[in-house]
Amino acid sequence: MVEMNIIELGIDEIIPYENNPRRNEKAVDAVANSIKEFGFKNPIILDADKVIISGHTRRLAAIKLGLEKVPCYIATDLSEEQVRAFRLADNRVASFAVWDEKKLKDEIANINDIDLSDFGFKKDTIDDTAKKGIQNKILFSN
Repeated sequence: MVEMNIIELGIDEIIPYENNPRRNEKAVDAVANSIKEFGFKNPIILDADKVIISGHTRRLAAIKLGLEKVPCYIATDLSEEQVRAFRLADNRVASFAVWDEKKLKDEIANINDIDLSDFGFKKDTIDDTAKKGIQNKILFSN
């Protein structure tokens, strides 16, 4: 296992991958809100030339927030082919996940002071969570 050394780089030092097949614009606000609420907890992953492997949306969110420096990990242990494959795999695998609705409702029922709509969830007051006394039910929105 390679040791992960997280470094801070200036946002202007980070180079977007010019052939990035993901269009991330719709996610920027939610990611920016997450960074504001929780801090920058997931570093941008770069290749040795500081080109983004994973983290285009985090970069755009950081720019939106006016951040000058962000945490980064430089993945020097990957071949060029692995970098290309990881770029695709990192984005693709998240789309296979599904919500366990009961567990999601349980988690939401215990969040009272954070507006989850800031992170891509939407308000819906008609369900079991509202019956438990929660004023705003938050469901995942696509």
